[in-house]
Amino acid sequence: MKQNKPIAIFDSGIGGLTVYRELKARLPHERFIYLGDTARLPYGSKSAETVIKYSLQNAEFLVSLGVKMLVVACNTASSFALDALVDRFDMPIVGVIASGVRRALTLTKNKRVGVIATEATVGSASYQNLLRELGPQTEVHAAACPLFVPLVEEGWLDHPVTREVARIYLEPLRAQGVDALILGCTHYPLLKGVLAATLGPDVQLVDSAAALAGEISSILTALNLERRPEAGGAAEDDFYVTDSIPRFQRVAEIFLERKLDRIRLVDLGAAPRREG
Repeated sequence: MKQNKPIAIFDSGIGGLTVYRELKARLPHERFIYLGDTARLPYGSKSAETVIKYSLQNAEFLVSLGVKMLVVACNTASSFALDALVDRFDMPIVGVIASGVRRALTLTKNKRVGVIATEATVGSASYQNLLRELGPQTEVHAAACPLFVPLVEEGWLDHPVTREVARIYLEPLRAQGVDALILGCTHYPLLKGVLAATLGPDVQLVDSAAALAGEISSILTALNLERRPEAGGAAEDDFYVTDSIPRFQRVAEIFLERKLDRIRLVDLGAAPRREG
């Protein structure tokens, strides 16, 4: 049955686990397949053409495993590749940008919203354009924070270097008076403690993962794609990476606070291609 097929999630690395964690908490009966393209991260410094190419390869692999929905848990891929993915694959495909924008517009009181993201996402203006479209009176301030992704991948979630980098990146946004800050990269919620301490209590951190989980739940219900009770048992989730299982496993287990046994290495160049 189509309803009992897994939901696929992909990211450039470990950051998409912030989305996976929210989805698993919201939809514990669903089965998930997660792909972290760790061999080719970060996506945020790549060209749009390269990000689209990588995203299509990721999706080809996941679709070959028989999934019912694709979640693009990478802001850079959502910025550049979402349209190409929707054109290529006949299934529900969801990105992470719109949910974060809607949440920020709900939270801001002074109409000053900040966005931190990779260089590519900031350069695409995806967040800035949608914020201004949905909240025409909103003052938007965006900043690229390229060092955050490698710091997270290294597991330096509360390291003196990370705190100093955060201070340097965030001081201009604090000076501009933003009261809501969109974490425009799925790696960044892993740094929430450092970010909150740097910005203080007057700035709301907007993690799109929670809002996205609610939207995906609604989509599954509307399309009659919820996993059926007769599927039975706890849903076993699978994790794939394109480089270094131990490195991914170490940080992932700290973040998810549980052991991960079902992690496999995949060569996307050798992944089966979808016909048609």
